Amino acid sequence: MRRTALLASNVWRRIVGVDHGVVIEDVELEGEDDEAVVVVHVRMRKAGRRRCGRCRVRAPGYDQGEERRRWRCLDLGTLRCVLEADAPRVNCPTHGPTVALVSWARHGAGHTRAFEDQVCWLVTHTAKSTVCELIRIAWRSVGAIIDRLVTDARPAHDPFSALRRIGIDEISYKKRHRYLTVVADHDSGHLIWAGSAGTRRRGRASSTSSARTAPERSRSSPPMAPDGSPTSSPSAAPMRRCASTRSTPSPGRQGLSMRCDARSGTTPGENACGHTRRS
Repeated sequence: MRRTALLASNVWRRIVGVDHGVVIEDVELEGEDDEAVVVVHVRMRKAGRRRCGRCRVRAPGYDQGEERRRWRCLDLGTLRCVLEADAPRVNCPTHGPTVALVSWARHGAGHTRAFEDQVCWLVTHTAKSTVCELIRIAWRSVGAIIDRLVTDARPAHDPFSALRRIGIDEISYKKRHRYLTVVADHDSGHLIWAGSAGTRRRGRASSTSSARTAPERSRSSPPMAPDGSPTSSPSAAPMRRCASTRSTPSPGRQGLSMRCDARSGTTPGENACGHTRRS
């Protein structure tokens, strides 16, 4: 009997995606038909208790929290599955009263790590609306999951470590009323930075200071100053077409040009630029 219970506990531990530092207490089914939910009651072992959820440092207990919490995990076929456990708080010397660490979820999340990893993988391969319908979560929840996973993985991966060549482009969305600046690595094809039009200057400064080499400018583009503004040069001055190159004016235009010469102070038959007008 004990061996059977141990085997069932190991099976459920693999199904919900928790490690051996978590104890499976009970499994029950709540609701009926489409509203049915599999609830797995779990708890942390003694060695993993009383750690800060932010810095993972051991800290004395503060209180038992308000009530038991639930974390959404991967679905079991057509049934939703959640983990339920106590959420006590510890008095961290750095962050103050904080919810204790749980190994199956990130701090402040309402989903397990396995669930969030699957959502982020799907977002990189299909549309966000498709992920919302398939996983049965809200649009904003997908964005919050992506932010948490990127924040968690950023310290372990430096996108500027092997950066040599970058490409900067701008795409439009919301029926071309909003624009998004995208910076990508030409060698690996990975995204380096992306931001809206309001953060364009900040992204340009970040990519300039982090990348060792800048993309080559087009030969037809004007010279740029260190601050990014175009410099004034004699070759860049706009060229104006002189009136002396025009064809013979009509009688009506000839009278109009004589009046303009009288107003501008030039002699008849001479343009304001000093060239002689053809008759």
